[in-house]
Amino acid sequence: MSKIILFDGVCNFCSNSVNFIIKRDKHATFKFGSLQSDIGIKLKNQTNLPEDTDSIVLMEDGKYYDKSTAALRISKELDGFWKFLYVFIIVPKPLRDLAYNYLAKNRYKWFGKKDQCMLPSPEIKSRFLKEEYDNNIM
Repeated sequence: MSKIILFDGVCNFCSNSVNFIIKRDKHATFKFGSLQSDIGIKLKNQTNLPEDTDSIVLMEDGKYYDKSTAALRISKELDGFWKFLYVFIIVPKPLRDLAYNYLAKNRYKWFGKKDQCMLPSPEIKSRFLKEEYDNNIM
């Protein structure tokens, strides 16, 4: 079963983060979709995510994780040093999310925003969810 990352497709920081993950996810563990896409909206509704969710979301094994928990669970699957960041999962979520929320609140100001969702290159297009994606992904 795939692990799915939903991200803010118009956020430059978020799109760059997806590219960062892809480069370090040598086993193609993750599939990607933007929160603004039809499939992203469908997945949000299927998992009862709050309507206003605009942070990174990791979906795996029928559960979803957001904000710092999603970021740390993703880092655990990456090649190299990044997997060791998972040790910060011991920090209470409210404290971790304080830092996450500060970055998220300022991401457009610091990194900019696109007019439309990122378009994956042909080399990585298969890593992105298609609108007709199988309903059994969760």
